[in-house]
Amino acid sequence: MVARQFTKYLNIILAMIFWAFSFVWVKEAYQSFGPVTTIFARLIISTLLLFLVLKITKKLQPVHKSDYKLFLLLALFEPLLYFMCESFGLKLVSSTLASVIISTTPIFSSIFAFLVLKERLTIFSIIGIIISFSGVSILIFENGFQLSAPILGILLMFGSVLSTIGYSLSLKKLASKYPPVNIIAYQNLIGIFMFLPVFLLLELKTLSNIDFKLNAGLAILQLAIFASSIAFIFFAKSIKQLGVAKTNMFINLIPVFTAVFAWWILNDKIDAQKIFGIATVIIGLFISQIRIKKHEA
Repeated sequence: MVARQFTKYLNIILAMIFWAFSFVWVKEAYQSFGPVTTIFARLIISTLLLFLVLKITKKLQPVHKSDYKLFLLLALFEPLLYFMCESFGLKLVSSTLASVIISTTPIFSSIFAFLVLKERLTIFSIIGIIISFSGVSILIFENGFQLSAPILGILLMFGSVLSTIGYSLSLKKLASKYPPVNIIAYQNLIGIFMFLPVFLLLELKTLSNIDFKLNAGLAILQLAIFASSIAFIFFAKSIKQLGVAKTNMFINLIPVFTAVFAWWILNDKIDAQKIFGIATVIIGLFISQIRIKKHEA
């Protein structure tokens, strides 16, 4: 029982670690490739890898006709809408403001999970969300910031939040029918065809002018293997095991891990404020997982 619980939380924590690392990999990939090209390439590599694994292990399952629309909806939310909103939103708003908006995902996902999936929203979940969100705010509100940005940029970043929630709700319905690897393989395959016209329209012409760097190529491989494949598989498992609200709660760990990785890899300073913020996020996560067992009289 203890080992099973440990595995549940290990899956989602590893997913958050890989997604936190993706910020570093994306930055390296952008040294040679544009945003759409980076996404398009990682989807192609990830899809080929996942279908190869499924073929070798003979675990590839066909999609039932009744689930076609749900898989299309899944890929529409993520990767298409999420990455499009995030990429273009970051051009209009500061990274600080973008982080604040993205960190509200657990709050909105808990509300949507309660309204749509009827998942129980306990008082501890609410308190944990508030505390964890406060911890994220402590991490990203360094020296304060001015809330001045075009309304379009703000709406696009909230579009990323809503895309994540839509993805989680769609994934919840499929997680009980298909193994995680199958879901992510089909999701990425559909995502390739959705991104194809965007790639052809926006960045095909720039390929001939690419200044290829080895670090950029390796970064795309790491994004494809860890961020677009393994992380999504672990996330899908967590949605099935922990539910939408609690799984999305762990999204607040991404800026925490990013701060640690920036200190470790980029030698960024971690001061008392960051340490306090990290501790606050972790405390909030623990509180959100508290369950009270009701005993029958």
